[in-house]
Amino acid sequence: MAVRPSLAYFPSDATLLDSSGLPWGVAVTPFSPIDERGSPPVTGEEGHLIPRCSSCFGYFSTHCSLHRWSWTCPICSEDNDLSADAAARYARDGSHDPPELRSAFVDLLLPDEEGDAAAVTTPVYVAAVDLSSSEEFLELVKSALLAALEALSPGSLFGILTYSSKIGLYDVQGPIPIVKNVFIPPDSDGTILVDLKDVMPFHSFLAPVDTCKDSIAQALETLKPVSSWDMAATASQVQDHASHHTRGFGVALDALVNYLSVEYETTFELARIFVFLSGPPNYGPGQLDAPGSHGDHNTGKVVDSEHTQLPEQTIFYKNLAASAVQAGVCVDLFAITNEYTDLNSLKVLSVESGGSLFLYSNTDESTLPQDIYKMLSRPYAFGCVLRLRTSSEFKIADSYGHFFPDPQYMHVQHINCCDSFASYTYDFEFEKDSQFSRKSRPPILQIAFKYTTIVHHGDTSDVSNSGSRSKFSLQRRLRVRTIQYNTTANIWDLYDFVDPDVVLTILVHQVILASLNDVVEARLWLLHDWLAIFIAQYNKAYKSVRPADTGVSDIDVDFSNCSQLQPLARLVFAFLVSPLLQVQDQHIHPDYQTYLQCLFSALEPASVRQAICPTLTSYSSPDTEAEVHQSLSRSVITSERPIFLLDAYTDLLVYYLPTASTSIPFPPPRDCLLRSTINKLKQERNLTPRLVFIHGAHDDTTTFEKYLIEDRALDGTLLAGTTGFRSFLEEVRSRVAEFGI
Repeated sequence: MAVRPSLAYFPSDATLLDSSGLPWGVAVTPFSPIDERGSPPVTGEEGHLIPRCSSCFGYFSTHCSLHRWSWTCPICSEDNDLSADAAARYARDGSHDPPELRSAFVDLLLPDEEGDAAAVTTPVYVAAVDLSSSEEFLELVKSALLAALEALSPGSLFGILTYSSKIGLYDVQGPIPIVKNVFIPPDSDGTILVDLKDVMPFHSFLAPVDTCKDSIAQALETLKPVSSWDMAATASQVQDHASHHTRGFGVALDALVNYLSVEYETTFELARIFVFLSGPPNYGPGQLDAPGSHGDHNTGKVVDSEHTQLPEQTIFYKNLAASAVQAGVCVDLFAITNEYTDLNSLKVLSVESGGSLFLYSNTDESTLPQDIYKMLSRPYAFGCVLRLRTSSEFKIADSYGHFFPDPQYMHVQHINCCDSFASYTYDFEFEKDSQFSRKSRPPILQIAFKYTTIVHHGDTSDVSNSGSRSKFSLQRRLRVRTIQYNTTANIWDLYDFVDPDVVLTILVHQVILASLNDVVEARLWLLHDWLAIFIAQYNKAYKSVRPADTGVSDIDVDFSNCSQLQPLARLVFAFLVSPLLQVQDQHIHPDYQTYLQCLFSALEPASVRQAICPTLTSYSSPDTEAEVHQSLSRSVITSERPIFLLDAYTDLLVYYLPTASTSIPFPPPRDCLLRSTINKLKQERNLTPRLVFIHGAHDDTTTFEKYLIEDRALDGTLLAGTTGFRSFLEEVRSRVAEFGI
């Protein structure tokens, strides 16, 4: 569990916080196997024995004051009695101390409701494939599913469902794959004529991966796009059929969730559905309007006259997401299309069910097979409950991330499924008339994370009649981390120990949340104003500007007195010119902006920074790194360093200058330092970045140049000179002068 605060020293009171101009909060990555310093938790059993506070329900930790028969909660200062068993457990005897006495970061096993340490289960995976697509789409999906089969643990159950104007279920456990179809009525109210369980029994639909892998691969080879006569059969029922294939996505997914729900808590505790989509749902309940009805058909722009992103077209998918969560289903959505699909209406399926949303604009450059393999190869937790508690002087103002709040308890978040990359962000504020004084206890944060994992027990083939279920068991665990922070009444401490990445992450969450309801352009100016106000507060604190007869040029916009703050202006500028906020740019697809919303709102702070403000590194040769550049401008492109690696998180670009010597091999050889760096970056990501090699002498350099953001104006246009970022700072300087300092 990694926890990164925006301010390493907490402000002593609200006045100091306001005068600093900085957001105060933390970013939490609960399922990370290590903390932010690289240390793992102390593990143990008997998590149900850890005492809890009778007032705030916080957990006992090393920060508690422990007495022979009682303990004092560090969160609310409540005195709690210890039972005789707990008192004996905490009688200090060195190496036999329980985990919660040895570390403030523990991960403990919980017994299940029946008292057993491990219940039996089976991992279930279902591929839902769009047949109203192209040959290229299906070939990519087949490659991705073959990669997925290699990543799944032996004994997992796997099923194939297809959808178009009908739903197809595959039985791959016989001599040859069999598909049974059920048609979707054109006037369907969300139901089909026959329940899927009556079309094919559950045990026939889900096949063990270890014994049926070849049969599953054989079934995948039979997938073909909807034929012309199939489309003609339903043409009379589909509006504008000449332009659109019949895609009964909503009905198919609803039927699949209902199909799986029958086996929830019997066969499985979590089922993952991989949905492959080639265009907008346009048939039956859940169908979405064509792009021409909301914006330009060619560009797919879907903003209204005030440049506000349009809301979800239907609540169908929000209701379906709720049904999926209740059925123990997680939906991962893979959209492979450049057609407007309205991911803004569909994203709730993956966000609220704990899944991921991926978008690929074409099949040629798609990293879908690598992405699905990486996703299934890393551990994940499900049935998660996340709770952050604070000491009494401050509280949570807002929380952000892919969770759904508990309907009864404040600040209790439920997460259907998450992996070690999933992060959640919290904003803090002081309670009314509260502060941290020298006489008060230091501020405390306690994060409790209750979750379930599936444990694979390896090969059990030597056990008679051992089915796939005997290979897996469930573990319910409790992870608790209690952190004590120092406070300061000195603004210099806030500035000198700020974390710019976390500040950016909080700002990104705030802007994304506001942009769902507000005019996006208004949010841009509010972000612009925040930076101006913050710079004004900084100048006041450091007295960089004389109180009288001071010129605008004397305002310090570069944070020259504080190195820790210096990245902030560049990060805010990078965010302002990012595709996420360029709502008027006709070249940026609205579905891509939705994808970025989902991506940014789930990343941990270092990754958010990387995705918004790329890193540019120059190389003298493929084996010699020259410099990591602070600036993203053409001014750093010099002939002394002919090779550049640009890391934009989702893209890795290797750029050779047009003047690069012909003796330098292009592309770089596989055994060089540059390639090793690229491979390391790809390995560390939660997705597979697209790798592009560009030689300035004969390739189009537009892809590389678009990332030189400091040469751009706020509207994203490329400037002739290298003055974009500097011009922005001059505008901010003028606004600071207008605000008055």
